[in-house]
Amino acid sequence: MGICWRSDKQNGGKSLDTQNFPPHYMPMLRSMNRRQFITNTTAISFATLLSGLPMRAANFTGRLRKAMIVKEVTEQALEPLKSAGFDGVETNHVCPEDEAAKGRAVAEKLGLRVHSVLRGWMEFNSDEPPKVEDSLEKVRLALRAARAYGADAILVVPCRVGGMPMPEPWEFDIAFDEKTCHVTRVAAGDNSNYAAYIKAQNRATDTSRVAVEKLVPLAEELQVIIALENVWNNLWVQPALYQHFIASFASPWVKSYFDIGNHVKYSPPQDWIKALGPLIAKVHIKDFRLNPDGKGGKFVHPRDGSIDWPVVRRALSDIGYDGWATIEDGGLELTEFSRRFDLIAEGK
Repeated sequence: MGICWRSDKQNGGKSLDTQNFPPHYMPMLRSMNRRQFITNTTAISFATLLSGLPMRAANFTGRLRKAMIVKEVTEQALEPLKSAGFDGVETNHVCPEDEAAKGRAVAEKLGLRVHSVLRGWMEFNSDEPPKVEDSLEKVRLALRAARAYGADAILVVPCRVGGMPMPEPWEFDIAFDEKTCHVTRVAAGDNSNYAAYIKAQNRATDTSRVAVEKLVPLAEELQVIIALENVWNNLWVQPALYQHFIASFASPWVKSYFDIGNHVKYSPPQDWIKALGPLIAKVHIKDFRLNPDGKGGKFVHPRDGSIDWPVVRRALSDIGYDGWATIEDGGLELTEFSRRFDLIAEGK
């Protein structure tokens, strides 16, 4: 909010324009001319004077743009979101470019934006070359669809591992080589029981890097970010390792798609945010309620779980995040999701 002065011949030439101030400030402010205002605020800071204004109280850096996930981008899907106060959508409908362009036109007609395409799970670590190539082609199609939609990123989960002994979420204590991102330990003490998992983790890292690097030239050509997500795929499960993996690409076209709720079972999401910093391209919003002992839990609606949302909002501000935050949830009215989003954005 700016400070405005209006002409006032009866009050020293200029007086403060009070139309943007709350009513309880009026008696004091109307009595001030410009000289009095400047004199008084040398003793009482203007920041203190305005501390009760909601729009300045949080003092966050960056805006969170409100989005929801949809399938096909149609007026029928988007109009309720527009009415509920959303700014845009993420779509999981990967389609030919001409169809995506029509979706973009629909969104723009309503004053919304398709900001991202959710491509999902890939098999970059498959032992079968045709499956790897199929995954690469799926990502290429998603990149082209994203450009036609007017989106600036796609969400990709590079691969997943499982079927072997691995630590419980609260047992992870990872050590890794910062040059290769190869893990050397995943838990404290004897790791012999986790040998297969360590091998699978390191292979996933290597094969994912090879695959994604093949896609970077197309991403750069199309100006669409490949945003990698580690969504319960048992990979890169601690902030430092995930940060080093994303940073190892050394490309502005490879970043992280950070899901706030997905990481609660490993460590507080604000720790992940601080570690990833500017590597975060987009964020997903959902919540997770830990069991009373802090071990295990379940997904719940935003603000119903264990996430300390004011702390998370401050962490996003501290890293200068200014971008989209997409609710990945269902089961509530859109207006209620919108209300809860607003509270999160306000740091409440």
